[in-house]
Amino acid sequence: MSLNIAVIYGSVRENRQGIKAAKFLVNKLLERNHNAVLIDPAEYKLPFLGKTYKEYKNDEAPAELKTLSGHLKNADAYIVVTAEYNHNMPPVLTNLMSYFGKEYERKVAGIVSYSNGPFGGVRAAIVAREFLATLGIAVVPAVFPISSVQTSFDDDGNVLDEKYDKRSEKFLSDFEWYASTLKTGREN
Repeated sequence: MSLNIAVIYGSVRENRQGIKAAKFLVNKLLERNHNAVLIDPAEYKLPFLGKTYKEYKNDEAPAELKTLSGHLKNADAYIVVTAEYNHNMPPVLTNLMSYFGKEYERKVAGIVSYSNGPFGGVRAAIVAREFLATLGIAVVPAVFPISSVQTSFDDDGNVLDEKYDKRSEKFLSDFEWYASTLKTGREN
């Protein structure tokens, strides 16, 4: 079953390295015959949350929010790619996702965490699980941590460390099962 998947990336830092992992996942999803869109907060430059998308009246929401809402509504599932900042998710990621609510209903997310060190951002993944559940998103049990992200992929998301090709297969297979199951449930 072909799925529409939004890969939501969470960093706007200079010289960011995690974008390589996000592109790797988009590439993998395309290889698996899914439709994938990369949501990169650097492209949207949203202000700190003052009003959620649903609080705007009569089509007054900024164009960026309309575009994001469309991507999120169209998605059957999400892959959230998070760095670890001070044992937490990046503020730009929680800000971006907090603008929306209804778009997430009865959908699933897979969590990909990363760091430039050996632990792969696993502490942020723990926080991400709770955050996503609070938004109403079911979360795939397995997490896909990526250590040394800066040397694991090139700038286009091509793998440099072959172990990530193999590890991504298991993660994406589980993710697809949950996403397909929930999609079938929503359709029925």
